[in-house]
Amino acid sequence: MTDDVMVDRDQLRDQVRDKYRMVATEPGGAYHFHTGRRAAAHLGYPAEVVDDMPDAAVESFAGVGNPFVLRTLEPGEPAVDVGSGGGFDTFVAADQVRPEGRVIGVDMTTEMLAEATRAAAELGHHHVEMREGYAEDLPVEDGWADVVISNGVINLCPDKQTAFAEIYRALRPGGWLQFADIANGNRVPAEAMRDIDLWTD
Repeated sequence: MTDDVMVDRDQLRDQVRDKYRMVATEPGGAYHFHTGRRAAAHLGYPAEVVDDMPDAAVESFAGVGNPFVLRTLEPGEPAVDVGSGGGFDTFVAADQVRPEGRVIGVDMTTEMLAEATRAAAELGHHHVEMREGYAEDLPVEDGWADVVISNGVINLCPDKQTAFAEIYRALRPGGWLQFADIANGNRVPAEAMRDIDLWTD
């Protein structure tokens, strides 16, 4: 962890994991963010993409944007989804890269990984693999990916410099990073940055 990280990394991870464990096990619950098909529609995912997915692939989606508006992935591209959650963006990527490509979803929440694994089987996505891991320590070989996607995850990492370094390591030279996230253009007081509840709520 770098010296400028303002919160305890493990404590923050525990709180984030608890929050998204709830989303995985109670996707219809009340949260401070939209989830599922409503969130996907609000963020501009095409109806034909979302409607074809089973509930298991969509219900715990909790993104903040649509990384695919930046560029449609090419057939055959190997891709990594950082903070893949229940797998919604992973499956969008899998449809775009087609069976000749491959997609690795990385998440730290056991319940999300289990849900995504079940949904991948239901969709017949044999070119999708879910792996347990952190954005700051991706379980992916150096230079493996043509593209890395992420949706609403980097803002939850206490050490963003390491997260971006890991993404860079996983990408081949000339590869693409496509992510949607939350950013604050104003200076955040140090006492606010030390408040873990503000990171997760």
